[in-house]
Amino acid sequence: MAKSNKNAGPEARLPKGFQDTPAEDIRATARMLATIRDTYERYGFEPLETPAIEYTDALGKFLPDQERPNAGVFSFQDEDEQWLSLRYDLTAPLARYVAENFERLPKPFRRYAVGPVWRNEKPGPGRFRQFMQFDADTVGTDNIAADAEICMLAADTMEALGIKPGDYVIKVNDRKILDGVLETIELAGEDNANRRLTVLRAVDKLDRLGEAAVRDLLGRGRIDDSGDFTQGAGLSGEQSDYVLAVVTGALGRREGDAGPRLRLNATLAAGFEELDAIEKLVRASGFGEERIRIDPSVVRGLEYYTGPVFEAELSFPVKNEDGQVVRFGSVGGGGRYDGLVERFLGSKVPATGFSIGVSRLQTALAALNRDKRAAADGPVVVLVMDKAELPRYQRMAQSLRQAGIRAEIYLGSAGMKAQMKYADKRGAPCVVIQGSNERAKGEIEIKDLVAGAKAAATIKDAKEWRSSRPAQFSIPEANLIAAVRDLLARQED
Repeated sequence: MAKSNKNAGPEARLPKGFQDTPAEDIRATARMLATIRDTYERYGFEPLETPAIEYTDALGKFLPDQERPNAGVFSFQDEDEQWLSLRYDLTAPLARYVAENFERLPKPFRRYAVGPVWRNEKPGPGRFRQFMQFDADTVGTDNIAADAEICMLAADTMEALGIKPGDYVIKVNDRKILDGVLETIELAGEDNANRRLTVLRAVDKLDRLGEAAVRDLLGRGRIDDSGDFTQGAGLSGEQSDYVLAVVTGALGRREGDAGPRLRLNATLAAGFEELDAIEKLVRASGFGEERIRIDPSVVRGLEYYTGPVFEAELSFPVKNEDGQVVRFGSVGGGGRYDGLVERFLGSKVPATGFSIGVSRLQTALAALNRDKRAAADGPVVVLVMDKAELPRYQRMAQSLRQAGIRAEIYLGSAGMKAQMKYADKRGAPCVVIQGSNERAKGEIEIKDLVAGAKAAATIKDAKEWRSSRPAQFSIPEANLIAAVRDLLARQED
């Protein structure tokens, strides 16, 4: 029987709903963010950073969950017993910033922001409590051209990242349409605010859960796969039928439309007028329906949206870890929120914006480009063949660094075989080798690990490996920098 270790420390475990990010993912994300940032800058948006923590009352009724300060967000009290919360998105902090600096800001105010946000919600597969968003917002104008521009920005961003039209689409709807529908089924007024929000959140899950599950959420409620029960909106069967008919596009709105038509009211008419204006503007700028499309199923689950709403959806198929073909679906969204800044100032300050889910989009890009990733991301590794020559190896690494090439020497105490394994684990593009024989000739051996890995797939036995020494070549020591640069350039091609 094993003895218990009385001196054992705490268990090394990651909190549920959080994840560690390795170097290769950090670098891939950094490249993606640079592309998004460049696109946003070309549209004239300026960067802004706000703190991760806000006073909870600044989030107010727009918390992603219901009434309690710590429901849906991570909250705590400071020494003055005031509630503070980790931001759940980048929009609420923007509204606070605009209200606090309103007089000195240009109007419209155009900003972009990137950073982590936190949700105190039940984690699940692909659903984390901390994730990164990248937002662009225009604050201080009710011009529908601002909403059309956000749609164009989203489309151009997808294409700048290498996603072709047909593999993505920016879907557009207007919240006034669903508001008008809820008025029609007698769900208007402050007394029904919570039920309306439940309807919005239910419909927002249509793509993910399907029509049957959403019908349950519109009605009495739903038990999910884990056995948890989610309370529904309490709509009647007739009310649920009408809501689903609208969001699935089953009802027409114009004279001559086939089949049943919507019961129009002023709110619905205003929503359709805004959608028609957006469609006219984006088409005039060369964005066809394969890039930006009107779609009645787009809702967005947060309560603060007041007009047009948008979603960036990826449609290209990929295989998951089980070999099943899946689609990524939405990787970003947003809309118009004309009441968020008004909460602070008491006067209307219209705004519209778009937010990218960075982690989800990066996962999609990795799947899309899986067969294109050839170059290694790690540093060049200088192997230590003779510990007495450590200064020489250090000088080699330093010369590479001074030439702008990432490089390190092996700092362990193992032999060559283990050093090669280390370089593989580091993702090194190549290793630099100089033993006594090479040193006597004034030469260096360079082994291209990327080309070597490809060659290894065709080599049948160890004898052939030793005789061919794939992707390994000798150079004069003075040519080290030029040879490594040439090798790295070949790997990038």
